[in-house]
Amino acid sequence: MGLTIDEAAEYTGIGRNTLRRLVGWGKIPVLRIGRKTIIRADVMDYFMQLNQGRDLLECEQVRAAD
Repeated sequence: MGLTIDEAAEYTGIGRNTLRRLVGWGKIPVLRIGRKTIIRADVMDYFMQLNQGRDLLECEQVRAAD
């Protein structure tokens, strides 16, 4: 299932701007369709497991979900 940034924010509780920053840092893989960004729900689940207890605003602390 694919989620937009807004849907992924609601799904995870992570703010939209933080998600955009994480995508920009290459920490969350996405599919881009025109101007729309899609994140797979299973990728978000994996990302959340990988980064439990980490500060998502510190790029060096965040593990990529590749």
